[in-house]
Amino acid sequence: MLGCRLLNNHSKATVMTTDISRRLFINSSASMVVAAGTSALLAASPAASAQTVITAAGSVSPTDETFWSKVADQYLVSSDIINLENGYYGMMTKAVMADYQKNIELLNLHSSYYLRRTYDDSGLTAVRAQIAAVAGVLPEEIAITRGATEALQNLITNYKPLKPGDVAMYADLDYDSTQYAMNYLKERRGATVVSINMPEPVSRQGVLDAYAAAFAANPKTRLLLLTHISHRTGFVMPIAEISALAKARNIDVIVDAAHSWGQIDFRIPDLNVDFAGFNLHKWMGAPLGVGFLYIRKQRLADIDRAFADDDWDASDIRSRVHSGTTNSANVMTVPAALAAHTSLGAANKQARLRYLRDRWVSQVRNIKGIEILAPDAPGSYGAITSFRMTGKVTKADNLAVANELREKYKIFTVRRGGVAAGNCVRVSTALFTKPSDLDRLALALKTMASA
Repeated sequence: MLGCRLLNNHSKATVMTTDISRRLFINSSASMVVAAGTSALLAASPAASAQTVITAAGSVSPTDETFWSKVADQYLVSSDIINLENGYYGMMTKAVMADYQKNIELLNLHSSYYLRRTYDDSGLTAVRAQIAAVAGVLPEEIAITRGATEALQNLITNYKPLKPGDVAMYADLDYDSTQYAMNYLKERRGATVVSINMPEPVSRQGVLDAYAAAFAANPKTRLLLLTHISHRTGFVMPIAEISALAKARNIDVIVDAAHSWGQIDFRIPDLNVDFAGFNLHKWMGAPLGVGFLYIRKQRLADIDRAFADDDWDASDIRSRVHSGTTNSANVMTVPAALAAHTSLGAANKQARLRYLRDRWVSQVRNIKGIEILAPDAPGSYGAITSFRMTGKVTKADNLAVANELREKYKIFTVRRGGVAAGNCVRVSTALFTKPSDLDRLALALKTMASA
C-alpha cells in the first residue's frame, strides 16, 4: 500500500491507495479462476488509475481546514451550484467511484460465471461480515437490501406478534414510506394504527415525555416505529431511552436508521433495539441502491419470511428479504465505502459534520423571522437541520424559499413536508462542504428574513 505522510498541528494523516473490494472479492475465493484475466482488464481501465483515501491518525479537530480540505478533495463536486441537499444520497469519493467502475467492468467481463461461482458463494458472505464488524453485530443478524425503505417495509409488514386490536404507533417525523407500511398493518394485521406529533420546539426531554404520554394513552401498543435522525428536521431521537420506556411496556421498536449510520457515531447495540433498517448509500457513501436490515438473532422468529421465501432456510435472516436480481456492483463496492468511512473515523466525521451545521445555524438562530427546527443540545443533531421562515408553513411557501435560494443565491436545498407544525426547508452538509458555502447560506437567509 503506497502512501505519503501529511503533518499539521492538529493531526497527521496518511494518504493511501485503496482497492478494498477488489482484494475482498478476488482473494476471498480460491475458486476465482479468472482472476488473472480480471487483473489485466482492471489495469487497462481508466477507472483503475490510482485513487487515494485520507486516513486520520486518531482524533482530528473539526476546524482543521488543512486536513478537511484534503478530505474534500477526495470528492469530484460540480461547481455549478452549492449543494446543501446531501441527505438524498451520499456522494462517493473518487476512490469508491473508481472501485465501483472496476466492479461494473468485472461483471460485464465475466457475467454469470462470476456471479454464480464467486459472488454468490463467498462475495456476499464477506460483505455481510464487513458490514457487521463495523456495525457491531453478528453477520447472521443482517441481510443486504436495496436500501432502508425495503428493509423497513419487510420488518414492519412481517412483524408477527401483532394481533388484531393491538396498537402500532408512529410519529409525524417518521419517513413517508414507513408511515405507509405502518398504516398497512390495519389491513394486514387488523391493528389499530396511531399517529402522534412531536412537540415543537423539539427537545430530548420533550420527546421522551411525548412518548410516555402516548404509551399511557394507548396501553395496547405493541409496535413502535422510531426514526433515529428525522429526514424532515434533522432531530436525533433518543432511541435507547425511548426503547427502554417501550420495553417496560412490552412494546417492540423498529428503528429507521436510514440517515444515522455514517452521519453520527454509534453502533447498533447502542440503540437498545431488536429490529432496524439502514442505508449504505447515504452517509456511508456507497453507490445508490444498497442497505441492510438488522434483526437480533434471538428475535428472528418474530419477523416472517418475505413472500414465503424458500431460497433460504427460515432460520436464515436472508429469508426475510427477497429482492430478486439487484445491482451486484454496488454491493461489491460496499467494502471500499466502509474503508473510506473507517479511515476517517466515525467520531471525526460526526464532529466535522456537526461543526459545518453549527457554522450556519449559529449565524441565523437568533435572527427574527427564522425558525431552526433542531436544537443545539449535544447529541440532538448531526449534519441535517431544517429551518422555516416564520409564518411560512405551506408547501408553496417553502418551495418558494428553496427556489429563491437556488435561483438567486445558487444554493441547493429541499422542501420537506409532513411536520405537524408546517413545512420547512432542509439543509444537509457533507464532508466536501466548505465553511464559506455556509457563510453564504447564512447571509442569504438574513437577507431573505429582512425582506
